[in-house]
Amino acid sequence: MRCNYACGSHDSLSRRSFLGGTAAGALSMLGFQGMTQAAAAKQLAAQQKQVVVFWLSGGVSQLETWDPKPGAETGGPFLSIPTSAPGVHISELLPYTAQQMHHLALVRGINTKENDHGKGAYIMQTGRKEQPGFAFPYLGSTFSHHLAPPNSPLPGYISVGAGGSSAESTFLGPRHAPLVLSGGRAPNNLGRHDALSEERDLLRRKLRSQVSQRFEQKRKTAHTEVYNESFDQAAALMSRSDIFDFSKFSDKDLERYGKHDFGRHCLMARQLVEKGVTFVKVGHTNYDTHSENFNFHIEQLGEFDRPFATFISDLYDRGLLEHTLIICMCEFGRTPRINSRIGRDHWGSAWSIALGGAGIKGGAVSGKTNETGTKVIDREVNGGHLFHTYYQAVGLDSTEEFYPNGQPIAKADPKTEPIKEILA
Repeated sequence: MRCNYACGSHDSLSRRSFLGGTAAGALSMLGFQGMTQAAAAKQLAAQQKQVVVFWLSGGVSQLETWDPKPGAETGGPFLSIPTSAPGVHISELLPYTAQQMHHLALVRGINTKENDHGKGAYIMQTGRKEQPGFAFPYLGSTFSHHLAPPNSPLPGYISVGAGGSSAESTFLGPRHAPLVLSGGRAPNNLGRHDALSEERDLLRRKLRSQVSQRFEQKRKTAHTEVYNESFDQAAALMSRSDIFDFSKFSDKDLERYGKHDFGRHCLMARQLVEKGVTFVKVGHTNYDTHSENFNFHIEQLGEFDRPFATFISDLYDRGLLEHTLIICMCEFGRTPRINSRIGRDHWGSAWSIALGGAGIKGGAVSGKTNETGTKVIDREVNGGHLFHTYYQAVGLDSTEEFYPNGQPIAKADPKTEPIKEILA
């Protein structure tokens, strides 16, 4: 049986139905056309970049993944193994991922100074600590805003098995909120009803548009704009419902990825990337191992390892990895100290993430912890450093600013800088 969360502080993200909210996150995307972004941020002309985040909710242990300490009193029972990147070792619980390390880089010196689930998740997904009265946009909404062309029917940000909320896009607007595939299923009502002809549907939309325009002449508000935009995005998305047809995976692919939810979600993410979706977030949950940490990681990483590695390998084989940034992260790590329940607790002081693909130097390692993993002793970084790195990896200037309501807001913490040693 899977263990339950040992602490009750997880805030589950609200799931929205397609037309009840997620449609507002639908429109801003395109396929691999090499087209340029012609929207808000200055001079974004480059090959289209895409981003996939693997969110290991609850906080995976760095000691059982990216920064093992075999033989140390805090190290636990697992060994480290060599990888395809010379000199880089990771936990023996990730043998398939080890074969893909030449595509990945490790950041082992993270210190966010935050052990709360919600606050840690906010830092890792916005690059900042929470501030009263102001909300920064989440990573998915940010990249949807910067990398997605404005007139595509494809969603800019899709969440698969990871939840999501309209609040993530904040001042960037509903266009860049996540479209949540609840339960890993395609949104409902994408097809035109059989009783409605295409001609009649077009007439109906035209009438609605005329009535709406007349209404807006006298009563235009932010709410009416959001409603109309949501309707138009949903209608446009119906023309690209093929991206949500997940029924054609081969038996071989299903076997390679695993016949479980996470394997299926990784396959879905591969298809979404192939179809041109700019940002995809894939969730793998329940890493909050306050008890039975080692047995749990055997099970959970056994499920994670092969699909994650296969996803990276498939993107490389298809020529997609060079312009797709991969980020594998969570809200914090786990304590080096093993508690009385054979568990590890919350630990934001010295932990790790992995990333690779577009703009990342495969096989690179930044940061170092001491021999017991209790402290960063070289190249300490926080969420701000990570966000600068993500921006620059996909060719964006991380020193530029947003201008909500005409006020300048730095895209990434100006007191930090990119982790240059892992950038290609």
